[in-house]
Amino acid sequence: MDNRQDRQFSLLLVDDEPAILASLKRVFRKAPYKIHTAENGRLAMEVLQQTKIDAALVDLKMPEMDGMALLELVRKQWPSVQVVILTGFGGVKEAVEAIQMGAVDFLQKPFEPETIEARVNQIYHIWYLELENQRLREKIEFQFGYDHLIGNSIAMLKLKKMIMQVAGSDASVLIQGETGTGKELVARAIHHHSPRRSQSFVPVDCASISETVMGSELFGHVKGAFTGAHESTKGLIRSADKGTLFLDEVGELPLAMQVKLLRAIQEKEVRPVGSSQSHTVDVRILAATNRNLEEEVAQGRFRQDLYYRLNVVVLGVPSLSSRLEDIPLLTRFFIQQFASPASTVGHLTNEALACLNAYDWPGNVRELENVMRRAVAMGQSKGIMPSDLPENIYSGHAMATDSNQLNSDSLAAYELTAIRNALLKCDGHRKKAAGLLGIGEATLYRKLKQYELE
Repeated sequence: MDNRQDRQFSLLLVDDEPAILASLKRVFRKAPYKIHTAENGRLAMEVLQQTKIDAALVDLKMPEMDGMALLELVRKQWPSVQVVILTGFGGVKEAVEAIQMGAVDFLQKPFEPETIEARVNQIYHIWYLELENQRLREKIEFQFGYDHLIGNSIAMLKLKKMIMQVAGSDASVLIQGETGTGKELVARAIHHHSPRRSQSFVPVDCASISETVMGSELFGHVKGAFTGAHESTKGLIRSADKGTLFLDEVGELPLAMQVKLLRAIQEKEVRPVGSSQSHTVDVRILAATNRNLEEEVAQGRFRQDLYYRLNVVVLGVPSLSSRLEDIPLLTRFFIQQFASPASTVGHLTNEALACLNAYDWPGNVRELENVMRRAVAMGQSKGIMPSDLPENIYSGHAMATDSNQLNSDSLAAYELTAIRNALLKCDGHRKKAAGLLGIGEATLYRKLKQYELE
C-alpha cells in the first residue's frame, strides 16, 4: 500500500545547468514539497531508486542520458511518477513525442515561474485528492468491511455470511435486534458490499422525526406547500435514489405514514407535499427495529402489507450477552479507538474482563462502548481494573448476597461474583465457564476450591 500519509509530496528537478536547477528550487521554495535535484539522467535514476518520487521536471536535452531516455525508464520502472518535460526553443517536436510516451506535459524554456509553479501545483492537488480518497476508502473498509464487523463468535460469523449472501441482491432486508446491537452498522455493511455501493446510503431515524413534519422529511415538499416552506426539497427518499434507504426503528412509523411509504415502495415513486407531480425513484429498502413486528401487526399497530414488503429477508443481530466471547475483541478495539497520547491505558486486565463477562449488557455493544470510553478516561494504570468500571458492573447481586467474610470492594469479591455468574450462564459447565472468564480450567478449579464453591 502507498504510504503517502507518512511523507510529503516529492518533486525531482533534473537539468544539466546548475543555474536552472537553482532557479527551479527558488520557484518552489514556499511550496509544501520535498525537493530533490539531479544534474543528469544517471543521477536522477539514483534518486528514483533511493527515494519515493511523485513528480519530476526533466530537461529534454542533457548529455549521456537525455530526457527522452530517462522518461522511458521512468515509465517502465516507476509508472506513478508524473513527468513534465522542459524543452528549449526548437524542441517542440520532441516534446510532443514525449507526451505520446507518457509525459503529462511539456513546458518551454525560458519558463515563467508562475506557469511552471501552477502546473506542478495541479499535479500536487491531484496527488492530494487521491490521498484523501485512499484515506476515505480505508476508513470505509475499516468501519463497514466484512472483516471488520467485530466478533468471531458463531452468531457473528453467521451474520457476516448472511450479509454477504443478501448484499448482492436488491431484496428488502429487515434487521432485527435489541437496542445498541449495531443494526445500522449491519445496514451499512450490506450497502457497502452491494452493487449500489457507489451511490448514497441515507439513514432515516423514524423515531426522532415529528409526525407533523414526517411527510415533508420523507417525501419532500414544494415551495409554498405550508407556512415556512420557502424552498422546495427532495426529501430523504429521493435523496437515496439509485442508492440505499435505511429506515431505522421502522416500527415507530405512524399508521398514516405507513400507508404512504407502502405506496412509494409499490409504485417506486414519491409525490412531494403540496405537489400534484410524482417522481420516480429507485431505492433499496433496508429497515431495522427492536420491536416484534409480527406482534405489532397482530395488535393493529403495523400494517401487514408493509411488513411483508419489508421482511423479504430477515437478519437477526445477536445481543452482546449471547456472544460474550467477542468482548475481548470489542474492548481491544474500543481501547485503541479512545486512547489518546495522554492516556495511560493500553489493555484490559483479566479481573476487569471477568466483570464484563459476568454482566448482562442490557444496552449491548453501545453500552460496552460507553463503558470503555469511561474506563480509558478514568484509568490510572496501563491495565483497566475493575475499579475503573461502573459500579453496577462489578457489584452484582451475587456480591450483595455474599457472606460478610469478603469486603465488597476487594478483588476477591469481584472474582467470586464473576465466577458465580459465569457458572450460572453456562449451567454449571466448568470448561465453558472458564472460557467465558478468559482463564484456564486449572485456574477456575483453584478458585472454586478457594471460595468453597465446589
